[in-house]
Amino acid sequence: MKKILLIFVFIAVMVLDLSAQNQHVITSKHISIADTSWVFIPAGYALNPAKNYPLVFLLHGWSGSYHQWNDIMNCQEYADKYGFIIVCPDGLYDSWYINSPALKGSRWTDFFFMDLFPFVTNTYRIDKNNVFITGLSMGGHGALYLFEQNPGLFRSAGSLSGVLNLTNSRSNYRISEILGLKKDGSDEEILKAYSVVGNIDKILGSQKAIIFSCGTADPFYGVNNEFRAKCDEKMIKATYISNPGAHDYSYWKSNIGAHFDFFLNQVKMH
Repeated sequence: MKKILLIFVFIAVMVLDLSAQNQHVITSKHISIADTSWVFIPAGYALNPAKNYPLVFLLHGWSGSYHQWNDIMNCQEYADKYGFIIVCPDGLYDSWYINSPALKGSRWTDFFFMDLFPFVTNTYRIDKNNVFITGLSMGGHGALYLFEQNPGLFRSAGSLSGVLNLTNSRSNYRISEILGLKKDGSDEEILKAYSVVGNIDKILGSQKAIIFSCGTADPFYGVNNEFRAKCDEKMIKATYISNPGAHDYSYWKSNIGAHFDFFLNQVKMH
């Protein structure tokens, strides 16, 4: 009878371990609204207390939230398959993942580096040599922008359908309000300073490889092609996936796996 009970308890632990997920609400002086982050823990985490795990941040798009990526794909399945801890934070609808020079309480970059990242690494067993970040649309911009701000923190970064040059979208998605742009359009330096393309030399200086993807029917396809040309010009180690698809869930679901494969190949063994 005791043996049967022990077996049952072990099986129960295994089942719980296979679907380990947590949601954390983090308040911060850097953002006016508390941020909810959804964390997906890979199978076996509880059974390997001495092991540290690679970490992937998935950033959502404009008007989305922390649950957008799990609406697109099954994040738990990806955590289990690749052995990564996955964190889906909330970009607060339209933060663009930057420190707004115009809006008080919208300093998402500071929130990420000073609050979210320390919280995750203090709460979970993270392999700090293998931290990755990618995202879609606004989140694609955010992922590469955050990588540019502190490339030493990350092993690699990616973008799907990313808005990699804010200049082209200055009148849309509240970019003008977030950046405090002038109506006369004399803000090229501000747009450049907060755009991925304007900080591309920081990627070059990191000597690290990145990945970005965009569908041929995506409204940001031209921007991504221009970014690819600049990467080629500067000989940045960039993998660019250009394939049929639009700016939608179907495209992101079918292409996120390539980013996880790329990150898995970038994992530094030690």
